[in-house]
Amino acid sequence: MTFLSRILGLARDYFVARYFGANGLTDAFLVAFRIPNFFRRLFGEGAFSQAFVPILAEAKSTQSQQEVQNIINHIGTKFLKILIIITAIVMLFAPLVIFMFAWGFYFDADQTKFNLTTDMLRITFPYLLLISLTAFCGSILNTYDKFSVPAFTPVLLNVSMILTAVYLSPNLDVPIMALAWGVLLGGVVQLLFQIPFLIRLGKMPHLVSGKHKAVKTLKKRMLPALFGVSVSQINLLIDTMIATLLTSGSVTWLYYSDRLLELPLALIGIALATVALAKLSKHYANKEQKEFTQTIDYALKIGLLLGAPACAGLVLLAEPLIITLFQYDKFSTFAAHQSSLSLIAYGSGLLAFIAIKVLAPAFLSRGDTKTPVKIGVIAMLANVFLNIILAYYYAHIGLAIATSISAAINAFLLYYQLQKQAIFSLSASFFKILFKVLLATIIMIIFIVNFNQEISHYINAGVWQRVMSISAIIGSSVVLYFATLWILGVRLTKL
Repeated sequence: MTFLSRILGLARDYFVARYFGANGLTDAFLVAFRIPNFFRRLFGEGAFSQAFVPILAEAKSTQSQQEVQNIINHIGTKFLKILIIITAIVMLFAPLVIFMFAWGFYFDADQTKFNLTTDMLRITFPYLLLISLTAFCGSILNTYDKFSVPAFTPVLLNVSMILTAVYLSPNLDVPIMALAWGVLLGGVVQLLFQIPFLIRLGKMPHLVSGKHKAVKTLKKRMLPALFGVSVSQINLLIDTMIATLLTSGSVTWLYYSDRLLELPLALIGIALATVALAKLSKHYANKEQKEFTQTIDYALKIGLLLGAPACAGLVLLAEPLIITLFQYDKFSTFAAHQSSLSLIAYGSGLLAFIAIKVLAPAFLSRGDTKTPVKIGVIAMLANVFLNIILAYYYAHIGLAIATSISAAINAFLLYYQLQKQAIFSLSASFFKILFKVLLATIIMIIFIVNFNQEISHYINAGVWQRVMSISAIIGSSVVLYFATLWILGVRLTKL
């Protein structure tokens, strides 16, 4: 389901690139879209879900069904109130928010981008309310092992944005405003889609009054997690802030490279994290220590086995991928090249991003949000420091490099703390898999370097020639990689 969602996400980006290109207008939309998305990662599937799922999992294991419903009702009611307040404040003070998150637009002599971004933010920001409630519903479904429905839900946003880009934009005075309306419509559809499944499960939230101790526990765990769990998103937002000071199009170049990074990160990292958090929370609640450590070990092995070739592929095939997916009509060769450079920088950090997604739930499932926060602060400060230095020398590419380095710092410190607290250490079998994965990846890299088409071929080729060429090299690489692992004795069923 996550794979389907991400493929449609790439289809959405294809239409946005084709219809609107990479320029100041797309920069404006992407800032207006990134702000509610940033808060969504905090209040939606980020810190809120990370703090809520362990509470719900524990209640499910130890409390009556009536008490579980009571917890859902009280937390849902409080959550809704906070979201309404935040949404109203941001819509009212939209110009100030844009100044805070994209000061480069404010100081630009031409105020078009600033004013347009402000107008679009007032349309896109209610998406935060809708998608956060969707994530709340999804957390309940995940806790009851109903993973497919929440994973499918993002498909509906992508469909909504594609339809508005194609059919609504030609009818508007400012065509790119169609994307903002597509975001709002997508949020409504996503929330409505999950409600029947919650009703069938018998866990539909209801508005209630009064207080409940679960809300207090959630606050205690969530407040520090608001920062710690979402460090990668904060880093991306800082990238966007600084990118607004750079050449027009920089925000868009970073966006498209980040979108390609998000494909394997979602399929591997986020999918693993979603399932692992629910499983780890259950094992911890039931005091199943052996199963707890085995789950982390298994998740890391899967992350390594799938992440290593994906990392190599993103770096080596960055420009062919960008050209094949996005370089049509208004999206120029120059824009494709600039996006590919930042994709190489982002792609280099893929394994670190995946490791964070697997290691952070090991703390969160135990109710420990403080440790990821402390580590997150260190990683974010490193990112800001590196951003300032590297952006000066390498512009938008430097921002991507800084993000990847800070992710590596974050992942290393998370593992160090797990080991220090005697919660988890890498097993001997993990290092055996590591050696075999590295060998198979090196063989795959040699194949790609020697058999991939020249960049000029992709630039001059038609859409189907591009698709066939990139599919052939990726498909052959995948077969070679897994065949090498099979020869080395790696069996997925025996991990």
